[in-house]
Amino acid sequence: MNVDFGNALATETNRGVSEDSLERLDERVARIHERIEAGIEDREFGYASLALPADTDPEEIREAVAGFDPDAVLTVGIGGSSLGADTISAALGLEGHYSLDNVDPAHTKRLLADLPLESTLVNVVSKSGTTAETLANFLVVQEAMDEAGVDWTERTVVTTGEEGPLRELADEHDLPSCSVPDGVPGRFSALSAVGLLPAAALGGDIESVLDGGAAGREALTPSLFESPAYAYGAVAYALEQRGATTNAFVPYAEDLEPFAEWFAQLWAESLGKDGLGQTPARALGATDQHSQLQLYRAGRADKLVTLVRPRERSDLAIPETDIKELSYLGGGSLGDLLDAEFEATEASLAAADQPNVRIEIDRLDAEGVGELLYAMEAACILYGELLDVSTFTQPAVEWGKRAARGLLGGGDFEEADAVEDKTVRSVEK
Repeated sequence: MNVDFGNALATETNRGVSEDSLERLDERVARIHERIEAGIEDREFGYASLALPADTDPEEIREAVAGFDPDAVLTVGIGGSSLGADTISAALGLEGHYSLDNVDPAHTKRLLADLPLESTLVNVVSKSGTTAETLANFLVVQEAMDEAGVDWTERTVVTTGEEGPLRELADEHDLPSCSVPDGVPGRFSALSAVGLLPAAALGGDIESVLDGGAAGREALTPSLFESPAYAYGAVAYALEQRGATTNAFVPYAEDLEPFAEWFAQLWAESLGKDGLGQTPARALGATDQHSQLQLYRAGRADKLVTLVRPRERSDLAIPETDIKELSYLGGGSLGDLLDAEFEATEASLAAADQPNVRIEIDRLDAEGVGELLYAMEAACILYGELLDVSTFTQPAVEWGKRAARGLLGGGDFEEADAVEDKTVRSVEK
């Protein structure tokens, strides 16, 4: 894995960070590295996430999906309970993985109508077993399978904590199950059964995903100048301190688009505290060069642009053409064009005085996505330590959960009372 932050240096942009500043910052990185290593060793809450490549047992996951040969896997979860699975399945090129990660009735109806329920494996994921959106969707899925004449207990696997309603359900119906790892917040759980089970059910090489994560673990060293993960986390932090409060995350591969969604949750939920943290913006290269690049080059000077790509990819030739204006394309390939778009965008941002960082993996395969996931988690944890925020909690999210549960009659929560206090000043026609 390679992280190139040359276009984020003060020598390239007056919004950038100087080498001297990074040298001073590196002293803090070394101390934080010791803290992270100790947290991993002791499996402290949050830091245990970075122990997952070693702690995750792929055999447990394979045992849970043994006997199934599904045409589709439907993950019923939300946030960290689905985004990691989406990322890994897409990066491995596995067809047939779907997620119910919202409670939009129209979308849920369409998806369930389109799925071959008799050959679909339902993968229900919630650490607490009480997540309202997940449990509501699961009840809807059960009913749909009953109506289709499918025994849902024969087509369901559960990933949850050691206690809670889902664990009780799994025990009652003898459902195959996996455990959500202790001490690991949901958004950091991709390299566990939470993220790996759908890929395993669809025949993916989850062992190599974990090997990639292990390579990311081995790459952590006490210096940002020697560790790609720490380089990214430290530079992103340094740029935020200089006004880059938005992080536009732009992968140049369709199969990495779910990874950008996963990154957005990781960055936002971990770092958005105490009036601090970068706001992640998701884009896709080269598509969003035609919709967002104008803003990144000429809009507010408050951004870091992160460009992500695999160095090697499958390719497709562009046929020759007799059209003179298009002759430069003929004989080339779509991969060549995408790489040219990547490098042109990178240069155009630098020319516009816009700091940007390049992240590259060797190829988009099982090891590549495992290493990428691990590195971004480590980068986020380092960033949180530098920022001195509580990286592994999400109190603002919990407030909204309590308010929604109170509105639905799930308990007496003072947060629900705040809804009634909303100021209404509407215009209706």
